[in-house]
Amino acid sequence: MTTDSRTRWLALYVLCLGDLMIVLDVTIVGVALPSIREDLGFSEESLAWVVNGYLLTFGGFLLLGGRLGDLYGHRRLFLAGIALFTLASITCGLATTQGVLIAARAVQGVGGAVVSAVALSLMMTLFTEPADRAKAMGIFGFVASGGGSIGVLLGGVLTDLLDWHWIFLVNVPVGIAVLVLTLRLVPSAFERSENRQIDVVGALTVTASLMVAVYAIVNGNREGWLSAQTLGFLGAGVVLLVVFIAIEARVSAPLMPLSIFRIRNVSVSNVVGILWAGAMFAWFFLSALYLQLVLGYSPLEVGLAFLPGNLVMGALSVGLSAKLVLRYGIRLPLGVGLSLAAVGLALFARAPVDGNFVVDVLPSMILLGLGAGMAFNPLLLAAMSDVEPKDAGLASGVVNTAFMMGGALGLAVLASLAASRTDSLLGSGESNAAALTGGYHVAFLVGALFAIGAAALGATLLRSAPAGAHEGAKGTPDGAVASEAH
Repeated sequence: MTTDSRTRWLALYVLCLGDLMIVLDVTIVGVALPSIREDLGFSEESLAWVVNGYLLTFGGFLLLGGRLGDLYGHRRLFLAGIALFTLASITCGLATTQGVLIAARAVQGVGGAVVSAVALSLMMTLFTEPADRAKAMGIFGFVASGGGSIGVLLGGVLTDLLDWHWIFLVNVPVGIAVLVLTLRLVPSAFERSENRQIDVVGALTVTASLMVAVYAIVNGNREGWLSAQTLGFLGAGVVLLVVFIAIEARVSAPLMPLSIFRIRNVSVSNVVGILWAGAMFAWFFLSALYLQLVLGYSPLEVGLAFLPGNLVMGALSVGLSAKLVLRYGIRLPLGVGLSLAAVGLALFARAPVDGNFVVDVLPSMILLGLGAGMAFNPLLLAAMSDVEPKDAGLASGVVNTAFMMGGALGLAVLASLAASRTDSLLGSGESNAAALTGGYHVAFLVGALFAIGAAALGATLLRSAPAGAHEGAKGTPDGAVASEAH
């Protein structure tokens, strides 16, 4: 391996570490919420804002963060996002009041959105050869898909062994290391654009649209999905989105050129991403609730229960996934991976009240690890590989927004279905544990349907080509894949 090649791979690991911090923060808080509530005196309703404050700004600023990266340099925005996220993490970790914690979580979301929107673009710039890009995407895909379940593990360990403050303070040394290593290892390959106008009206409109929609989704269960508040905010989000599209069709320097959606793989992969994220969030959150509330696991035990799936996912993402994509293209590994994940979720739908880890939990965890490890690489490749370098940040922001909105909406729908079924079973005289389990069963079945739907769309509608195949695939093991690129 040459010095230049070694530096590129080290740079990739730095980008992955930065992105992992961001992905972890979506789920690491979950198992610590009871401790945070007790320590800071949150009510049940106000406690939700420890999560929702992050989700609102994260979802709202993804598109803007990606476009700013295209205009002003991806590395510059990555550094700014990491710095902001790290400073907000210090504030979260030292927070002694509810208001400070929620406000700092919102700032974390802004920093996280910027990092997530440009990290993938930087990785695509570092690796242009098909074989290297596929391998790099496998590693990056593991971070994107495995980070959520790793967050459950790390949150359990830190909360049990130390206290909840450390789920935030652990970001500080990591963030500082990422800043220093990015400056040393990640090249600044930014070409100054002649047109550096920012579509301010479009940016404000789409950010408002996303934030209003996320607000409606995360509060839908509490307020009621057919309540005036929920429908009003969802309607406002849709109206703002329509206004944004109209603006983008007319301005000379749009925030999001609508032509990007004429690229079939971009459009299809984003729809697949929405469905798949809904299924993944069912795994991260609902299985953790089943383990805690039904089987009585401690936070640490919940985290350890996710470990087998994480190990399988990591081994597949880093090793086999890239080889499968290079040999078979995008469609087959994606379809098989999502189908395996669907089976894993379906198995959770039969887990009993007195479930045994080896019999009722482990098989699902392994299948979900296999599925995610196999599917994320081709899905990210499909979303990014046909996009011009000048729009890489935009495409990354769009796919991250799809995952974010899909996850938030999917989890809200599944949690609502689970709660409705649980209430029905409680009303018919079932025990609390049995009613909870029955509710989770419905949610897992619907999550499995999300995954099957994503598998069918990806396997039939995506163009099957590994990243970079359109640039010439002389280095690929299977020349047949390159011939499918156009």
